[in-house]
Amino acid sequence: MAHSFAGKVALVTGAARGIGAGVARGFVARGGRVALVGLEPERLAELSDELGDAAAWWEADVRDSAAVRVAIDAAATHFGRIDFVLANAGIASYGTVRQIDDSAFERVVDINVNGVFRTLKHATPHLERSRGYALVVASQASFAALAGLASYNASKAGAESLALAYKQEVAHLGISVGICHPSWIDTDIVRNAENDLPSFRATREKLPWPANGTTSVEECVALILAGFAKRRSRVYVPGKVGVSNWTKALMNSPVVWPVLRRIAAGTVPQMESEVEALGRFHHSHVPETNPAD
Repeated sequence: MAHSFAGKVALVTGAARGIGAGVARGFVARGGRVALVGLEPERLAELSDELGDAAAWWEADVRDSAAVRVAIDAAATHFGRIDFVLANAGIASYGTVRQIDDSAFERVVDINVNGVFRTLKHATPHLERSRGYALVVASQASFAALAGLASYNASKAGAESLALAYKQEVAHLGISVGICHPSWIDTDIVRNAENDLPSFRATREKLPWPANGTTSVEECVALILAGFAKRRSRVYVPGKVGVSNWTKALMNSPVVWPVLRRIAAGTVPQMESEVEALGRFHHSHVPETNPAD
């Protein structure tokens, strides 16, 4: 039987689409109430209307600390409490280190690392009062880097380290902290990357198990909600991603390097050519302000 979240409130960043929207729906379906935080106000309003009185939304860019604080405080006032936080807002970029525009690289890091910091910082007083739980959405990329996605890999490794440090800092406050590590999820980020860059799809197919599969949003949502219910320290999506954590040293060792080098030698030049022809470093639905995954 699914765990009930009756009487509980979750705050979700990046709530307008994908994983964030799915978790919001699932949390409400299990009796909880949800604060939707992100951009794309039309999407947020539509989702909030769908969920009825159990949901409310606030527009905030996670790159803006003041806006994040205002949204989180307003959500806590509206619902009277915050029990769970899903720090989910994130984006990816295209291009190698030598190719990508500085601002595109910095934007990914600002959203995926600094945005998590701002979310946790301003949610902490509310989580302390409820002795709540925060789940940071990192990635399987926290464990294994992939050429052409340096900004994403760096940011997700950083998000993991940030969450691990924060976990130690707030344990005495009664706050529990977990880290979510999705592999390739069937969201706009993955679909658009495959459409934009044939080399990205080819590289994914060559990756070793368990890094070469795709998981549905529905399965991802179910695992996150189970993580909420059990306040898990790690949420692997799917569960086999845990192998990547335990084998991280091997994957980054001289033993595996010849394989990675051979794959990269064939795909990196093609990817750089595709990005140059594409003329942009993000997929097409990313506006000038931060979207939610």
